[in-house]
Amino acid sequence: MRLAVLGAGAVGPGVAALAASRGHDVTIWSPSGAGTAGVDGVIHAEGVLEGSFAVRVAPMLEAALAGADAAILCVPAYGLDALLPRIAAVIRPSLPLLISPAASLAPLVVEALMARHGPRRAPVGALATTPLGGRRIGADRVRVAMLRSAVDMAAVPAAAAPEMAALAHVLFGNEYPVARDALAVALTGSNPIIHGVLALTNLTRIEHREAWPQYAMMTEAACRMMAAMDAERAALAASFGLVVTDLPTALSRANRIPVAPMQEMAAAIAAGRGEVLGPTEIGNRYIMEDVPFGLAFYLALAEPRGVAMPVTEACVVALEAVLGAPLRNNPLTARLDLSALDAALLHGSNRMDDAAAQ
Repeated sequence: MRLAVLGAGAVGPGVAALAASRGHDVTIWSPSGAGTAGVDGVIHAEGVLEGSFAVRVAPMLEAALAGADAAILCVPAYGLDALLPRIAAVIRPSLPLLISPAASLAPLVVEALMARHGPRRAPVGALATTPLGGRRIGADRVRVAMLRSAVDMAAVPAAAAPEMAALAHVLFGNEYPVARDALAVALTGSNPIIHGVLALTNLTRIEHREAWPQYAMMTEAACRMMAAMDAERAALAASFGLVVTDLPTALSRANRIPVAPMQEMAAAIAAGRGEVLGPTEIGNRYIMEDVPFGLAFYLALAEPRGVAMPVTEACVVALEAVLGAPLRNNPLTARLDLSALDAALLHGSNRMDDAAAQ
């Protein structure tokens, strides 16, 4: 297939290499241009994915999408608000779009934006997380630390989830269990809870710019706080009639290890992957991305439903005090009509069925 990878930061190049390794024709685009500087037709991968993989670099968004059979958007959550209107304005109605990860109901946001440009037929796929984990180690080099065994998948409209799961499986090879809707996926990711707790409990290490291994810092006490927040998230999901993947299961899927007490799983991950170092700046993505678009998003959903999330609230308040600034400004949530959430999740916006589209 011809795949357009939109985003060339920490995740996009690895996703491009993975798809290319499976024989797909991949074009990658960087919103700023900086992410593809130095990529001259090849991405070199090491780790659990090794090799050199041919990719094309698109100078413009329109060029990346031209002729594509599918597109996947891989950018940090804080970049979505500016980027989604650009994509909605130029994407073909028939082009399926995957969003990885689908933070803060981003698929509903782009769906509503696309609806302004006319009826839409192709679904928007919502991935709970990324197909792989890794990092950039050079302009054209990535280290892939893990290939996830399974990633929860939903879609807008909700009935299209099996179709989008099949598409992602063809592109990337992972399994894609189908979730009820995009809200189920938005509540599933493990990073907001794990990263929020790690940022709080390793504050002085971050300030002193220490090299601290994040999995080794998932101690019994830290994991106890994570488990409490995980239980609050499960209660929030239950208020919507949902059951979401818990943290131990998410860690098991991501790292292909048995489910066990979280501190034991973290130790096993550290032993298998080596040291994965945590951030060394207060303004890191654990705080600036995972709190507004994760923990604070949960709180925004919980308040009108009367769901108490005191440990999650305490973590957000404490990190706001650490940063000396508010962390609840979520422009994606601000674009949504939460009172009409059920209908939007089920049907999308301004859609026509296949027969009418033809």
